Amino acid sequence: MPLSKSKSLPGIMMLGTSMPKAIDGGFHRKNTLSFKLQHGPVDMLQPPPSPMTAAEKLEGSRELSRPQSAVALEDVIPRNMRQPRVAPAWLKHDKQVLRFYGFFQETVTERQEENSRYRHVKFMYYMEDGTLQMSEPKVENSGIPQGAFLKRHRVPRADGVGFIGPDDFRCGGQISVYGRTYHIAGCDRFTRWFYEENGIDCGEDEPMVEDLWQKSYKFSKTAEKGGLPPSTQAMDAKTLTKFQVGQPPANKKFMQFLLNDRKVLRFKAYWDDPTLYGARIYFIIHYFLSDNTIEINEAHARNSGRDAYPVFFKRGPMYKRNSVNAYPGMLVSDGGLYMPEDLHVGQSINVWGREVVLWDCDDFTQKFYKEYMDVDQRANTIDVSEKPLRHLKLAPPPHNGIGTEEDSLINCQMIQPKPPKADLSKLMVLSGESLRFEAKMANGEPEDECRRFVIAFFPDTDRVAVYELQQRNSGHMAGKFREKCRMKNPATGQYFQMQDFYVGATNTICAQPLQIIRADEHALQFLEAHCDQFPMADPIMCARLLQPLREEPEMQDEGGIDPDRLKELAAQCGVDLVDHQVITLLRKFGQDTDRGPVVCGPRALEAAV
Repeated sequence: MPLSKSKSLPGIMMLGTSMPKAIDGGFHRKNTLSFKLQHGPVDMLQPPPSPMTAAEKLEGSRELSRPQSAVALEDVIPRNMRQPRVAPAWLKHDKQVLRFYGFFQETVTERQEENSRYRHVKFMYYMEDGTLQMSEPKVENSGIPQGAFLKRHRVPRADGVGFIGPDDFRCGGQISVYGRTYHIAGCDRFTRWFYEENGIDCGEDEPMVEDLWQKSYKFSKTAEKGGLPPSTQAMDAKTLTKFQVGQPPANKKFMQFLLNDRKVLRFKAYWDDPTLYGARIYFIIHYFLSDNTIEINEAHARNSGRDAYPVFFKRGPMYKRNSVNAYPGMLVSDGGLYMPEDLHVGQSINVWGREVVLWDCDDFTQKFYKEYMDVDQRANTIDVSEKPLRHLKLAPPPHNGIGTEEDSLINCQMIQPKPPKADLSKLMVLSGESLRFEAKMANGEPEDECRRFVIAFFPDTDRVAVYELQQRNSGHMAGKFREKCRMKNPATGQYFQMQDFYVGATNTICAQPLQIIRADEHALQFLEAHCDQFPMADPIMCARLLQPLREEPEMQDEGGIDPDRLKELAAQCGVDLVDHQVITLLRKFGQDTDRGPVVCGPRALEAAV
């Protein structure tokens, strides 16, 4: 009878085929309490809830399907516990650190390479509790224990009053910590932003200084990594080795010649000669890209008086610093060859002690710098155009009274004087015309009130003559008062013109004021015929001056208005009417009445429209 499996011990058959119960492979210490969001502590050792029945699960799904309002943080935390009224420093400035960079100088004794050393430090000021921490960056092979320089704590000030705070840190300033003075050179972006937000100027960043050891250490590290260009001896040795193995070396000068042949940079320059009787000399500078040589030629102007050869600097390499050897064959340092990046419009170059200023360049040079160096040479062009010369013209001497002023002026202008030119058109048209005006002397003297004069103006030559009329018991003889000639008006400084003579005008002739009181008929007719040159004789222009008087009842009277009353009304309305204008209105719009001649107001106003 075959043996059957025992069904009383099912666990024995499962040994080694499944994970034992209550063993999940983890043996860490479980938490007994856990903090859940929006809840208090939850006991993790409570027995798990009993499994739910089907009816309970159905009822739970119905509860979940019902809309429930979300529990907000404001519903759990009381109003007076959400935000403190006065935030403490540890909450307001949590995780805010001000970082500054500085250095201090340390004396080095018994060392040939250096006598002092600059050690760089970082200042970390924690805003939450006002503590300060200092650290020194580690430098390879420095031989100095570096790292934490000052532990974090509140540091007292050097004067013993209070502790060091943010007000003690300024870029470019100094700070003393436990008897040692540090120079602050810069800060980070957050620190600068923090100071600007609070309206405090923290200063400008300064470059960190380097001592002799740091410079030599960087140089040696760069040389170890092959960052330095090879020496001339090394390049010669490489070239010799290539020749020995039969490999043709690359000729850089030949390649430069093939690539840049016939490519020349052209600059315009000038040099102000500071010597006695020196002047500004203009040059044309040619820079040959094929072999880095420079040629300078003088740009002579016509009739400059300089020699015909223009060469100022023969084509060849030009150095920034030039020196003369005391002995032939003596080795000297290279003075630095001028390269294309050293030539900029608006700047100067040194040509054997002469400061030559570049003020412009040609189109090819502008394109070359823009394409290869992204430099706009035309942006700094200098305007060298000379200002136009102003020659002072000597004024002619004053007229001495002999002859006419025109004749005397021609004698000053010409060696062989010629008669002055006359206006033939005026002589042909206005020859024989004479405008006569009656005048009286208005000097305020009682004995001269009765004197009368005739002023004759000749429009063909603009000459003036004055004659005195015979007056009984005046004590003055009649006859010529001023000879016929061209005279200047003292009021304007110009010669008398036809517009200066009208009824009511006062002109000074022979130092005597003569007031014109009347004009003869021929003068009035001549002026009315030439009203374009003499507006006071134009009736229409005179009538338009009466427009402000249109509303006056006297101007609407058909019987006319007295000339004196018309002048009074015009003066009240701000219109200045002279006697000659009133005479023009009387001759055009006047009528005779029992009261004498009057001006017809309606006719004058109608003509002005």
